[in-house]
Amino acid sequence: MAGSRSDAGGHAERTATVRERLDRVEDPELARSIVELDYIDAVDIDGGRVEVRFTLPTAWCSPAFAWMMATDARDEVESLDWVRMARVVLCDHMHSEEITTGVNARDSFGETFPDADGDVAAVRAAIADKARVSRQREAVHTLLDAGVDPEQIVSLVRADLTLAGEEAHVDVGGLSIVVDAEPIADYLDRVTTSGHVTDDGDTLFLTPEGDPIPADQLDVVQKRSRLASVNMGGQGAVCDALHRARHGPDGPDGSGTPTVDRSTYDGDVNEFTSTWTLSGDD
Repeated sequence: MAGSRSDAGGHAERTATVRERLDRVEDPELARSIVELDYIDAVDIDGGRVEVRFTLPTAWCSPAFAWMMATDARDEVESLDWVRMARVVLCDHMHSEEITTGVNARDSFGETFPDADGDVAAVRAAIADKARVSRQREAVHTLLDAGVDPEQIVSLVRADLTLAGEEAHVDVGGLSIVVDAEPIADYLDRVTTSGHVTDDGDTLFLTPEGDPIPADQLDVVQKRSRLASVNMGGQGAVCDALHRARHGPDGPDGSGTPTVDRSTYDGDVNEFTSTWTLSGDD
């Protein structure tokens, strides 16, 4: 019996470790973890073999997005040193069979969908940039609310920010301003991952195209950034509603709490069309 309890404990620990890895995988459209969004149906472990089954909110979710989540899940699980092979199964999707077969055969998206217009790398880059711009909007709002003026914000470099627990310390002309760390840390994660900010001397806040922001254009950039936030918030509200329709009115966890934040979506569907072009008319 002791051995059984030990085996059970080891299995539970490994399952938890797999889910921790899967928590790093995001729905690219929402920039939220697929674990947090409750897409994971099951994790089955047999020695060094792991099978992950997941379901998206709709059967017609973009094949490119579904492919990215499936390949990222496979790669994250296989990064564990005790995993010899990970198999990822997409359920209840119009392209379940093709994506499941292609991902586990290590085929490319183009090999699986030869008629697709464009490749996953381009889609991934575009989505990552939208997430970066959306997070920048929240970080800049945090600084503006703390009294940092636009000229100071556009002059900040990476070395001017220090994260300390739940606080972010911003060095403005020798004065340290303390703000909530969460929006700053979220933005730093996005802008670092995207490669826009890698050194201490790099300008921290940029236009959607990746250029320095003139102080008198910060408000324009914020308006353009809002399009990314509204787009992601609106898509999140739609996905949340569809996910609830699948799991019942109380949602997948029975809490009745939305799995995504709808606060960024104001119902204006015209704002779902984003453009990165700055215009003085805005």
